[in-house]
Amino acid sequence: MSPLRLDQAAPGFEKEFSAFLGRNRDSDENVDRIAAEIVADVRARGDLALAEYTRKFDKVEGALRITDAERDSAAAKVPPAQREALEFAASRIEAFHRALLPKDVDFTDSTGTRLGARYRPVDSAGVYVPGGTAAYPSSVLMNIVPAKVAGVKRIVMVVPTPGGVLNPLVMLAAKIAGADEIWRIGGAQAVAALAYGTQSIKPVDKITGPGNGYVAAAKRRVFGQVGIDLIAGPSEILVVADKQNDPAWIAADLLSQAEHDPSSQSILIADDAAFADAVASAVEGQLKTLPRAAIARSSWHYNGAVILVRDLAACAPIVDRIAAEHVELAMEMAPAEALSQKISHAGAIFLGRHTPEAIGDYVAGTNHVLPTSRAARFSGGLGVADFLKRTSIVACTPQSLAALGPAALALAEAEGLDAHGRSVSIRLNRRS
Repeated sequence: MSPLRLDQAAPGFEKEFSAFLGRNRDSDENVDRIAAEIVADVRARGDLALAEYTRKFDKVEGALRITDAERDSAAAKVPPAQREALEFAASRIEAFHRALLPKDVDFTDSTGTRLGARYRPVDSAGVYVPGGTAAYPSSVLMNIVPAKVAGVKRIVMVVPTPGGVLNPLVMLAAKIAGADEIWRIGGAQAVAALAYGTQSIKPVDKITGPGNGYVAAAKRRVFGQVGIDLIAGPSEILVVADKQNDPAWIAADLLSQAEHDPSSQSILIADDAAFADAVASAVEGQLKTLPRAAIARSSWHYNGAVILVRDLAACAPIVDRIAAEHVELAMEMAPAEALSQKISHAGAIFLGRHTPEAIGDYVAGTNHVLPTSRAARFSGGLGVADFLKRTSIVACTPQSLAALGPAALALAEAEGLDAHGRSVSIRLNRRS
């Protein structure tokens, strides 16, 4: 088995490429049904259902809340070098997201009407942190730090702890980032508890963070009751690389996402067939020594692709149609920058030969919670704005109302909404 190979110059390229884009790598409909049942059960029975699911799936008995003492005890086990790395990453994430804080707007227009917008944080946020096949302290930082920067008052973190074992790095990240509550729960049941609350857990206003198919299905189910960031699907990377690259570097980049999950996707776009072959060969070589080789091999062989194009400088339309979570432009900086300007749909773009996507996962400062499954066509990654609400402000004087009123009356009449018109005309001493 080998990844799909496509050639833009081949007669059947468009048909094959469209079919490739149409593949479904997400979970099957049974996952949605099971998640819906769990959400409904937790909503109905609260703590009792939550305890039962946690016992069943994670083999955890007893208190579900992780105390500060438990958190600190686990966090103390982290070696100094890793502690420093987490603190370094947190500081960069905070600095970047502070730069993204929107400013309130307040001005008076030519009619004398005051207009404005105020940004205020949600009162509470729930952060889901995966805890199954791998631990992700970086995801703790990526979700909680922006919420803190936004000014969220209460941040509730949920993380499954199979066998009751607390991951020291995750606990340290929660402490550094500033989680107010931590609960040892996961899956669809954790999402339901955050959305609807239980006897022990107060509901939140917004839920963020990646998870498995059940978590994604549950987030989709509770949207509307609470806000959500996005429906995170399997990880993706698209690498656009010229033949001047070291094939081993590009192979490592492709595997950096393939090792997440068998459903993850790694795609190479190249303009040189011999180089593409060298990269594919390097991938197979690196799989022999990769600890998560079974996962990465399945991802690469079943979901990966190599796409040959005529001209990398003109490949933006193909990149946009893929709309990948991560896009690496592995070439000299000038052509990489020029190509990036033509790309409209990407969760994050990494410019140049010396900017591997993994830097964005950990320490660049940008957020690694990004749109997947082609959702970059209409959404962006998690940021400080996801924890803020914009409230519009309008203030009329008698003079400005007189200037605006006639048009408002005309539109109210056109829509057949007499009371709307009357609320304006009564102030203008006019009949509606």
